[in-house]
Amino acid sequence: MRWCMRSVRSSSGNLAGTEKALIMRKRGMLTYVCAILLALGSVGVSCAAPRDVTHADSIPLNTIHVDKDVAYGTVGNASLLLDVFQPAASAAKRPAIVLIHGGGFIFGDKTFYGPMGRELAGKGYVVFSINYRLAPVFRYPAQLDDAQRAVRWIRAHAETYHVDPDRIGALGDSAGGYLVSMLGLRDTRNNEDPALASFSSRVQCVVDFYGPSDFTLPVDAPGVSPQAIELLKAFFGKTQAQAPDLYREGSPIRYVTKQAPPFLIVHGTADTLVPPDQSTRLCDALKAAGANVTLSLFYKYPHGFLTPSDPKAAGALADEFFLRLLKP
Repeated sequence: MRWCMRSVRSSSGNLAGTEKALIMRKRGMLTYVCAILLALGSVGVSCAAPRDVTHADSIPLNTIHVDKDVAYGTVGNASLLLDVFQPAASAAKRPAIVLIHGGGFIFGDKTFYGPMGRELAGKGYVVFSINYRLAPVFRYPAQLDDAQRAVRWIRAHAETYHVDPDRIGALGDSAGGYLVSMLGLRDTRNNEDPALASFSSRVQCVVDFYGPSDFTLPVDAPGVSPQAIELLKAFFGKTQAQAPDLYREGSPIRYVTKQAPPFLIVHGTADTLVPPDQSTRLCDALKAAGANVTLSLFYKYPHGFLTPSDPKAAGALADEFFLRLLKP
């Protein structure tokens, strides 16, 4: 059975339809979950603490090997770079996780996910935190092409990094959430490099923290901020009115099919940069297509609440999701 789970988390008290206030955990993340399960029209309500996730591999963080500034491609005279966080070699190949930073497509860096990269590597994954070309110097689809190239490069170098190419997940926030959604939904857009032509850019599971999914909604719709409109103009190089087909072509929701991998989508209900409707619409589309999707809404949380500097708190949901699907 494929279903969409909606989980609602509060930071300030009771929610309509739930009985328990929650208990705050470190850095404002929550230990109590109030989940409304929507499965084929049936509704259930549960309140439970996220369980401690036990990994078969527990690797001391001081033994993690880090390769910084590894080139996975070139643009002109500049290299596209990623950082690799690798646990000690094992007899079996390990699953991989690709981390993609946010920043409105115009700023940010792979170092944002350094602490989370180490944390995940300590749980048995080979982790790749990537840079990608930024707007407005580089317009869409440069960012998508870079993210897809990174995944294909990882598969091409699976032996080098002892990665199982059939177990690759991706996690990103905001603009990075958008890009990891594309990695789950869209086939390789630019496959001109013969060295990578035989490798897929699709990932096996996706964790999307408050990424945009549908750029076709009217820019004057409720909840759309002027800042978001300007960021999209920088990203696409044109306004929505000037290039509606481009905005449509660049929307992840357009590529939803029943072949979509499992998704975990996390969003704050007080997000004014990327309205939470962007995530609910993607969840509904995935559910309608027959895909496996979980949507977790954090009550009254704004945009940007993911804190990789505290990965145990910020990544609790993602940790369990990856453990279940990638099986390190």
